[in-house]
Amino acid sequence: MADRKRKPAGRKPARRKPAPKKAAHGESRHPRPKPLPKPLAAAVERLRAICLALPEATEKIAWGELTWRAPKIFAQMDTFHHGAEHVAVWLPARPGVQAELVEENPTQFFVPPYVGPKGWIGVRIDRRPDWKVVAGLVADAYREVAAPHLVDRLDADRRATPRGWRASWLGGADEVES
Repeated sequence: MADRKRKPAGRKPARRKPAPKKAAHGESRHPRPKPLPKPLAAAVERLRAICLALPEATEKIAWGELTWRAPKIFAQMDTFHHGAEHVAVWLPARPGVQAELVEENPTQFFVPPYVGPKGWIGVRIDRRPDWKVVAGLVADAYREVAAPHLVDRLDADRRATPRGWRASWLGGADEVES
């Protein structure tokens, strides 16, 4: 008993801060992003449609941002992330693509924080992007992370979809003379 230290009289015991509440499964403790203005919300919806059109793509909120997976992340939103002045999507890219795009058009493309050193590319979607380019980059990002059978499905779907101009659109190929 002599080894025990005595507390000075008149002091209250220190109160512990309660442990932060754990988020329920599938929920994030990150703050919800503020609602976006209509033009930016429309751009996010267009990006969502592009991402979810890919085979077995899913959407999940991670780190307070939308992500699209197959099952690894192939696209992550950047809605004014950490005070950035843009709305963009981050995409994994093949070696060399990031440097070429940023050099070619630094107002549209950038090296994102955290994943930029791994070759990911940031693509701004808040300045009237060329949506065909965005869709192509998303598809390339999907190919970087998706399982081979999903990439095969993507390629099969692309081959099955007719592209380009067709003489039959003029009302019948038989009627067109050379």
